[in-house]
Amino acid sequence: MKLSDAVQRLRTLHDNTAPLFFILGPCAMESEDHTMMMAEQLAKLAEKLKFLLIFKSSFDKANRTSLGNYRSLGLQEGLRILQRVRETFQVPVITDVHEVCQVASVAEVADVIQIPAFLCRQTDLLIAAGKTGKIVFIKKGQFLAPENIAGAVKKVESTGNTDVWIGERGFAFGYNDLIVDYRNFSLFKNVGKPIVFDVTHSVQKPGGLGHASGGNRALVAPLAASGIAQGIAGIFLEVHDQPEKALSDGPNSVRLSQLEDFLCYLIDLDAWAKQRPYPKLS
Repeated sequence: MKLSDAVQRLRTLHDNTAPLFFILGPCAMESEDHTMMMAEQLAKLAEKLKFLLIFKSSFDKANRTSLGNYRSLGLQEGLRILQRVRETFQVPVITDVHEVCQVASVAEVADVIQIPAFLCRQTDLLIAAGKTGKIVFIKKGQFLAPENIAGAVKKVESTGNTDVWIGERGFAFGYNDLIVDYRNFSLFKNVGKPIVFDVTHSVQKPGGLGHASGGNRALVAPLAASGIAQGIAGIFLEVHDQPEKALSDGPNSVRLSQLEDFLCYLIDLDAWAKQRPYPKLS
């Protein structure tokens, strides 16, 4: 698929009825060579399985458990590498912003701007992202009731930009764990925007290792299947070739070697779920 065609498809996603798309990539950029290798493998897989891929990796992981934890390659270098990924493999790219001052630079490269969950109420950040005219992906805060995501969406739409996606990534109750409430997917549909399930962050254990976050990738598959059964637009998965050596979020990242079989299952499940949507009861 040509890059222009892929971006156009993203622009025409207005609900959750199209075939499932995937946001895939390592949590944080570790090096240019590693990022390019991962992007190449994921682009080849997207071509083979015929799914819409958005490549994701972060140039800065500002929300860290400890001061000394790895934060990635920085804004300038990270965006240069993402631009190379985009041009070389002809895939759309997404990355997250943490401050208003980053938004304009990110918009020059990214096809989708991601608002981190902890920042989903930051009015100035949402408005700055909206003004770029790019698709804005808002992750629901771990502290936020699902109905309240509509307020964040309206902040972006106040700029005239209606290309907004919303994402689920679990609730935080403390005790180094996250819980997904599957009622949220139904409630999100009342907002009328494409829904993305950030599955790998949902199995994260924030601060669970003491010095860093832990996770349980064994739960990724059942969680993803449960979300897809409700008819959603996209799945977000952190992927790494060697999760045990990953510099960020290794414990909850999907192994690259296991990804193809997993995606085949999810694609088949999505097709079935959207052919036979669940009955609405009253």
